[in-house]
Amino acid sequence: MNDNSQITRLGDVIVPSTFTPYFIQKTMETSVLMQSGIVVNTPQFNELSRGPSETINMPFWDDLIGESETIADDTYLTPERISANEDVAVKHGRAKSWGANGLSAQMSGADPIGAIGNLVAEYWQREFQKMLLATLEGVFASSTMSDKVYDISTLTGENSLICGSSFIDAVQVMGDAKENLSGVMINSAVEAYLAKKQLIEYVQESEQSPRVAKFMNKRVIVSDSVPMDTAKKIGVAYLFGNGAIAMGNGSHKRIQETEVVREGLSSSGEDILVTRRVIILHPRGIKWTDEHKEGTFPTNEEMKNGENWERVYEPKAIRIVKFVFKIK
Repeated sequence: MNDNSQITRLGDVIVPSTFTPYFIQKTMETSVLMQSGIVVNTPQFNELSRGPSETINMPFWDDLIGESETIADDTYLTPERISANEDVAVKHGRAKSWGANGLSAQMSGADPIGAIGNLVAEYWQREFQKMLLATLEGVFASSTMSDKVYDISTLTGENSLICGSSFIDAVQVMGDAKENLSGVMINSAVEAYLAKKQLIEYVQESEQSPRVAKFMNKRVIVSDSVPMDTAKKIGVAYLFGNGAIAMGNGSHKRIQETEVVREGLSSSGEDILVTRRVIILHPRGIKWTDEHKEGTFPTNEEMKNGENWERVYEPKAIRIVKFVFKIK
């Protein structure tokens, strides 16, 4: 008979109550989106994401409008109303599991929980980026966001290409609020094109940090999930301001965030690591209408539906711009 007492199981190294906050913190610390300031996690949104409903209503006061009046001896002022509006965020609930065979190599290291935590954190970073890009596709498919899109892809010749000049025009969509834009997300093919044109600058912000790519003084985030029509050479860039996307790390009393399951019916036995996330990843000022959603939580395809989104902030307060262009 084999002595299994010396075999290290997932359940021996992963304590869910300890592992969950560890890998959540690791996910945020190493996320490029978090480091760039585009996605900001706040205690307020953490609290909102722990609530009982699948959507969160966030009322706000519209800005004051109307012309000032001159003061005179014999007239009365005309009071203006202040109106209220509402932003709405939707929660995302996702889960993923892995068998011990997929993690066995990591368990042989000196710090197995750290190694597994890094793998899990990197996985969820990629998933959140997919969710964000699905959200952006839906947001800009909304008719209420047409004035936040700068599209030169239908022009001819040099006028259709991304360059320093056309990028300035895209930034100008924000008007006098353009200084609020701080980052740009592009496909790697676009980054390569700009690098060949010597328009990408690589900056060492500190001795400890890796080099950061910048285009027109905006931090560059590269993802091949950003739309790119390679046949027509039409690309997309998403321009962001700090805090454009609000993130909340939530929980649910009936959803266990981390658990290790022992599959005893497997002939050799198998350990399974299960992770679940309930989060908010919300573009500020663009409310979720919940028009098209079949399940409790939305899928990436449902987030791409423009009818699920409606702008409620005034355009300059929305710190996102979509730029569509061509490359050679």
